[in-house]
Amino acid sequence: MQTSLPSLDVLKTFVVVAERLNFTHAAQALHLTQGAVSRQILGLEQQLGYPLFSRRARGLTLTPQGALLLAPVQLALEQLAQALGKAGEQPGTLRVKCPTCAMRWVLPRIIRLQNERPEMHIELTASVSHGLDFGSEHFDAAVVFGKPQSKRLVVHHLFDEILTPVCTPNYLPDSAQPPEPADLAEKTLLHPTRDRRDWLLWLKAAGQTALPSAKSQHFDTLDLAMSAALQGCGIAIGDLCLLEEDIQANRIITPFPISVVSGAAYYLVYPEHAVVPVALTRLVEWLGAEAQASRARLHHLLTTTQTN
Repeated sequence: MQTSLPSLDVLKTFVVVAERLNFTHAAQALHLTQGAVSRQILGLEQQLGYPLFSRRARGLTLTPQGALLLAPVQLALEQLAQALGKAGEQPGTLRVKCPTCAMRWVLPRIIRLQNERPEMHIELTASVSHGLDFGSEHFDAAVVFGKPQSKRLVVHHLFDEILTPVCTPNYLPDSAQPPEPADLAEKTLLHPTRDRRDWLLWLKAAGQTALPSAKSQHFDTLDLAMSAALQGCGIAIGDLCLLEEDIQANRIITPFPISVVSGAAYYLVYPEHAVVPVALTRLVEWLGAEAQASRARLHHLLTTTQTN
């Protein structure tokens, strides 16, 4: 029975040789002599009790045992490197992934949390992708759009997506009467999706069966569409929670008294832990309280129409 494991240096040499199948090239990559690399491999084979490579005139080939060993050793070395890197990080550092559309809500609140708790270090990474895989991505938590289906995640609801048209205060003409959907006929509609589903969902709630305007611009994300609206380029469908601070500052307005709950929502998620880190617990409590406050402030802003 094997009583001792090979050294990490020798295992690393095995991986490099197996990837190149050439002692000379492996030696160059490892900054060793060819003789040193050859001796390490021979010593490893003697320790294991079976050959890892077949030596041929044209080079090396992996034996069945060597081929069987390669992938597990590669994975083990990668996991060890990740663990060592994570252990060397500053204590209390949290890495959080966030979709770009939610950054305008999340980022100011993360900054306020760090101002109140200088000992906390949070690295926030924006992503246009809504996909999430804690197994391959090095994050401690993530804000996601849409509830994840994995049962191995702890999920905290932040707020629902509530959609309504938004534009700058001077984009629509002043009128004694509240604007109607028909007033959009000559306006540029800013679409956060290629299929226009958000506008069509709101128009249905407003009693309309088709888009009122042929003028339109399409964007890949909700954030880009809302940013275009803030620049006065048109009228976009916006999320009330994400635009809360812009609405309060009157940088943008909601000209119609109708909003629609899309059925989607934003969540804070993280992998199940036997013991949840203190910093992560504080982040969950902070964003949870901030989301609750946002929901309360926006509750009276518009009449919300629930749709199926």
